[in-house]
Amino acid sequence: MELPDLMMVRTVLPWLDIAGIAIFAISGALAAARREQTIVTFTFFAAVTGTGGGTVRDLLIGAPVFWIHDNRALAVCLFAALAVWMTPRRIWPVKALEWFDGVGLAAYAVFGSWKALAYGVPPLGAAAMGVFTACLGGIIRDVLAGEPSILLRPELYVTAAALSAGLFVVLTLLGAPLLPAAGMAALAGFALRALAIHRGIALPSYRD
Repeated sequence: MELPDLMMVRTVLPWLDIAGIAIFAISGALAAARREQTIVTFTFFAAVTGTGGGTVRDLLIGAPVFWIHDNRALAVCLFAALAVWMTPRRIWPVKALEWFDGVGLAAYAVFGSWKALAYGVPPLGAAAMGVFTACLGGIIRDVLAGEPSILLRPELYVTAAALSAGLFVVLTLLGAPLLPAAGMAALAGFALRALAIHRGIALPSYRD
């Protein structure tokens, strides 16, 4: 497999990372808004949701933890928290949290796989890193908010992240251009998550 061009990684990855952090941070702040919390809680939820998955990913692949070495990550989380805090709740759709989370899920699954590949992680491990990157921040957010973890709900969530991450890795293995492969994989994962949000599509539960 030909790994992503290092120059492209250095120039494109940081901006994709910031975009994913912003989307997830907004979803974290919206979780605090639902509970009418203080600005401190808004900021904490935004930071944990925006950086949680990426932190675990970087620790596992041996990369420097991104937000420790880049002020932009936490600054974006702070800005997202303030933006949600300063806007009235009525302007946010009822399912705004789910939709922001869905966008972040698909994009960050691709990003996590991309970064893992760039650090020499084999394909299956890289796909797993994409899933971790996409899901762990939201799981931590739900636990802190007292919500049932998304892992314990039957709706498609981890499956959508796995679709994005897995498809991106497969397309890369097949030699597809990097950015088109990333776009197709992210779109596929988001489409699956959107169906789950809009139609309530879920995996079958265990039966005796």
